[in-house]
Amino acid sequence: MAVKAAITAVGGYIPEYKLTNSILEDMVDTTDEWITSRTGIKERRILKEEGAGTSFMGIRAAEEALKKRGISAEEVELVICATTTPDMQVASTAAYIATEIGAKNAFSFDLQSACSSFLYALVTGAQFIQSGTHSKVLVIGGDKMSSIIDYTDRTTCVIFGDGAGAVLLEPNEEYGVEDSILRSDGNGREFLYIKSGGSMRPPTEETVKNREHFVHQEGQQVFKFAVTNMADVSAKIMERNGLTSDDVAFLVPHQANKRIIDATAKRMGIGSEKVMLNIHKYGNTTSGTLPLCLWDYEKQLKKGDNIVFSAFGGGFTWGSVYLTWAYDAK
Repeated sequence: MAVKAAITAVGGYIPEYKLTNSILEDMVDTTDEWITSRTGIKERRILKEEGAGTSFMGIRAAEEALKKRGISAEEVELVICATTTPDMQVASTAAYIATEIGAKNAFSFDLQSACSSFLYALVTGAQFIQSGTHSKVLVIGGDKMSSIIDYTDRTTCVIFGDGAGAVLLEPNEEYGVEDSILRSDGNGREFLYIKSGGSMRPPTEETVKNREHFVHQEGQQVFKFAVTNMADVSAKIMERNGLTSDDVAFLVPHQANKRIIDATAKRMGIGSEKVMLNIHKYGNTTSGTLPLCLWDYEKQLKKGDNIVFSAFGGGFTWGSVYLTWAYDAK
């Protein structure tokens, strides 16, 4: 029997500070009703600790996952950090997290694919398990989106929040990652990007002055592509694996916009009671949304449950993963 990569533990971390819609009403020209009706978001968490980056949250999420599993960090052989907001350029955030948690026998790397980062990292980590070369892989998804958001831009500042989640992958003959469909289209980068700060347009006094180091989004274009592609790929993975809506215990969708989530669930024929949803509490934490959903819903999951992940991100990137759940939460 082929070895599968099973999720055996979940951890999460969200900052204490809540940026509510009512607070945003005093910051930009918007209203609670406008934000809620278009996104489903009521509040989002913001990391306020001075000098703290994505690793701050990733360390805590990873430590919780290992504690739940009851294993030492020294047993971990690989750490992948899925993030769009690394602590700094060049130096690996994953390497720092691994060192800080005591995973001294692990190698590590960052993976960046916008809001699809965790999904891509999950599949990547699973390959190391399925190949038989590794037995304990830690996959962390987290972003400090507040570090790249312009809080004078009402089209983006209402959407994003900070947070991180982590999962431990281990070999299993019965349960784990069953199938995945991952896609990308580079033509989409003109609709969701940060204009300056990369190799094409390095930072200058002018780029900073013009506020070019914050996320820019063409909302209608992104929405159109996300609705179509998240729904299509999620329906396709069900069809490819002979799954009906009755067979699926939960849809774990990227928490970008409730309307996109609803459209994906409708295409899959899944009722709202089977959709993991926390966008109202956290907003869009980018790489953190999928593991934070698992973190919030872990106690409702049962061994053998069929789970479908779905995500869409800038670039464009998107995909779906079919996974069977490996344990009953204690």
